[in-house]
Parts: sequence; C-alpha cells; structure tokens
Amino acid sequence: MAASLLSDIRIREVETYFTDEIARTPLKFGGVTMEGATHVRVRVAVENRAGQVAEGWGSMFLAIGWAWPTDDVDALARDAAMRQVVERYAKALEGHSGYAHPIDIALKTEPALLSHAADTSRAMQLAESMPVLASLVCGSPFDGALHDAFGNVNGISSYDGYSDEFMAEDLSAYLGPAFKGSYLDDYVRGNYVAELPVFHLVGGLDKLWEREITADDPDDGEPVSLDQWIARDGVYCLKIKLLGNDMDWDVQRTLDVYAVGKEELAKQGRQDIYLTADTNEICETPDYMVEYLERVREQSPAAYDALLYVEQPTHRDLDRAPFRMEGIDKLKPVIMDESLYNHRQYERAKELGWSGIALKVCKGHSHSLLFTALATHDGLPYTVQDLTNPDLSLIHSVSFAARIKPMMGVECNSRQFFPASNGAVAAVHPRIANVRNGVALTQTLTGTGLGYQMDRILAQAG
Repeated sequence: MAASLLSDIRIREVETYFTDEIARTPLKFGGVTMEGATHVRVRVAVENRAGQVAEGWGSMFLAIGWAWPTDDVDALARDAAMRQVVERYAKALEGHSGYAHPIDIALKTEPALLSHAADTSRAMQLAESMPVLASLVCGSPFDGALHDAFGNVNGISSYDGYSDEFMAEDLSAYLGPAFKGSYLDDYVRGNYVAELPVFHLVGGLDKLWEREITADDPDDGEPVSLDQWIARDGVYCLKIKLLGNDMDWDVQRTLDVYAVGKEELAKQGRQDIYLTADTNEICETPDYMVEYLERVREQSPAAYDALLYVEQPTHRDLDRAPFRMEGIDKLKPVIMDESLYNHRQYERAKELGWSGIALKVCKGHSHSLLFTALATHDGLPYTVQDLTNPDLSLIHSVSFAARIKPMMGVECNSRQFFPASNGAVAAVHPRIANVRNGVALTQTLTGTGLGYQMDRILAQAG
C-alpha cells in the first residue's frame, strides 16, 4: 500500500471560465484553418493533509481542428461537446474523494473523463464519438491546475514535487519494473533554464515577404510577414506547415522560408537557422516525406541541413496507418505528435520506427512528465510543441519546457495568432509572451506552483 504523505492533496472546489477567442490572422495547418477557438481557464482549490489550503490554475484552447478533425460532426457540435465534457469532468473532480499526488488524481480520474466524452457524444447523437485526444485536451487545464495547486499548497515549485519526498510510489507504479527506484525528479531539471529558443510557426497562409502584404492584412503595428517577424523578434527556429499533398509547393515553401530566414538573420549578424516541417497527418504514406526530403536536399543542401526533424507525416491512428518510418528516419528524425496519447501508442510507435515524440501540455501535464521519463530512458529525442497556447497555457508550456531537455527549444505561437488572448499574462511575463532575439526568458517563472505569479496576473486583469 502506498504511503500517506502530508503533501498529498484533496480537491475542495473546481470552477471553469469560458471565453471565445478570435485569431488575429488565420492559422492554416494540415486541412484546417483556425480562425478562433474556445478558451477555458480553470481554478482548483485543494487542501493537503496538514490542513493547508491553496488554489491552482490552468487554461487551454479547446482546439477542435487539431484535437477532433472530422467531416462527420459539425464544428459547432464538436465545440459544444468539448465544453460539456469540461463541465462534467469539473463536477467529477469536485466529487473525487481522498488525498493523493496530482499525478495519481489525474490517472485515477482519466477513465471518468473518457466516459464523460463517450456519454456526451451519445447524448448529443453525434455521428462520431469524441476521440481520446480531444478528451485529454478537455482534461488538460484541470491537470495543470492540480499540479499548480499542489506546489502552491506545499510552498514549493511544482517541479520540486516529483521526488520520493512528495511521491508515495516510484515510477515503476506507472511505467513498469524498468523504472524501479526511479522518480520523476531524475528526469526534471532542478531549475528553469534561463532562456529557451522559440519556434516561430509559418502557417500555410502566412506571408513570407513584406511585399506580399495587402490591405486585408492587420494594420496594428505588429509584424505580418515572416521577414517582419524575424526583423523584430530575431526568431531563428522556424516551424513550417506543409500541405502534405502538393510536393512542388511544399519543397518551394521550404526553400523560400529558408531564404527569408537566412537573409533577415544575416542582417542581424546571425548565421544559425533551424527548420522543422509538419504536414499534420496529410501524407498518404511516408514515401511522400522521403521524396520531400530528398528533393529539398537536392535543390538546397543548406536548407536540408537546417531541417532538424519532420513531424507527424501520416494519420494519427497507428492501427489504421501502421506505416514503418525507417525510410524517413534514415534522412531526418520523424517525431510523433497526434499519435501520442497513451503508453500503448508510444510502444507501437517505437515498433514502427518513429524517431521521437512531441510533448504538449494540452495532452496533460501528468502524461507529459511520464512520457519525458519514457523517452529519456529509451534514448529518444522529444520536443515541446504547443496548441497555439495562450494565457496560462503559454506560461505552463514554457515552464514545462524549461524544466526538461527538449530538442532545441519550445513552440510559442499565440503571440502570432492570438496575442490579445495573452492579456494580463503578457504584462507579468513580457519576455515569454513577447519574444526578442529569438528566445523566451524565464526569469519571471518564480514563486510556488507552475511559476505563473497568479496574484500579479489577477491584479493586472483587475
């Protein structure tokens, strides 16, 4: 039986707050164009065994285009279903009894989360049941809030709460006997790294050159085209959204992005540039990405060398699309994103030759920590991507990346597409919400919990 620790928490109260956020410019990825999204912020009040009380916070976009892409269910119905699951899971958490570490609470209540998703889909008579990934997105702000509350109530950074001092069981309880005697603090940094390179997203509709800007684009003093973004923010890590079904366009887009990046960075005296490429599952087979890489290498060896990895080329369902990835892996690492949502998928991906994994706090803070341990143990690279994370989810994602060891840096693109949604968070964490010299600075991640400085954020919001 697991030991009882004074730091264990029980849930006393859960609140949810929804807002509708509008994109500054449309974000095109895969077969989806994102022009807005439902944002949910949650507050969780907890008590530890010592009788101390505190609250924690979390937030996330309910991004249906990424979490639940389908032609079988109307977008409004999908959004309504995810909102309902958020509300039902909030009530389930309030009814959850007993003290535990937040990871144990998340894992023990996950069946209820998935059950609510299935029940909601049936009650709404949807043609397709809510997928696991969309369910996890619904649960993710609560998971983050529980970890934040755990740190706050115990007077520590949440990331200092993953040792045997605060966890009743070692990782073998979650990941199997290979992890006997190991705890999450073996895989988490003792402090935040001072700065993180930021991956700037080049969406499928984004303008590359200032000369392409028209009267239909925003005229608010902020950058619009890629060359303007690089000139102001100094971003040198560029994530390119490809079509996945138009080889000529994808290859030329990569060469053009590389050319813009090299030209603008050279003006700043910087030679380094890093690219990644993401088709968001659109490729019918891995052969497309093999040909893409070979053609990029043939037409521009320098652009090819700048490519760090490619991401999720084929469909997320590894049973439906059990493609082997060695052909891509021989050229560049191929990173799994949408396919990664449980341990079974992780093991299946290893069997199929995927090179590494993409971590996202929208899949749950607890799962992301456990996947960090798995990937590190197995010697697989991992990245930290976002869901155009705004508000608290932006700070959460950066704080997470700053306490582990991802490839290169962290994706932060709400500053591009949803800057207004960052609101008070940007005032408290200006060098996370607003990038300069291509990096996010973490000196404002202070205090207990996930480093939000929530008292200051709430004061800014009035």
